[in-house]
Amino acid sequence: MLAGLVPVLRRVAPEAAPAAGQRFAALAWPAFAVLVATGIWNIAAVGPAGGAYRTTLVVKLVAVLVSGAAAWAHARATDRRALALSGALSGVAALVALLLGVVLRG
Repeated sequence: MLAGLVPVLRRVAPEAAPAAGQRFAALAWPAFAVLVATGIWNIAAVGPAGGAYRTTLVVKLVAVLVSGAAAWAHARATDRRALALSGALSGVAALVALLLGVVLRG
C-alpha cells in the first residue's frame, strides 16, 4: 500500500511522504505483532503431529519474521543501497509468506 502511495505523495506534496510512512508504521507494527502471535498460536494448535502442514506453518512464520526484520532495517536505513536491499528483502519475504498461506489453504 505504502509503495503505491509514496511516489504520488512525493510528486504532490513531498513533505507528506515521511509523515505517511510514520503513520503507516504506527498502524503496521501492532498488526505485525498480532500476525506473529497468531502464527505461533496456529503452530501450537496443530501440535507436533501436524506433519507437512505444521512444517509449512513454521516456514511461513520464518518468512514473516524475515520480512519484519527487513522492514525494521529499512525504516532505519540511512543510505540508498541499504534502503533498496532491505525494502526488496522485506517485499520478497512477504510474498513468500503469502505464497505459503495459499499453499496451506490448498
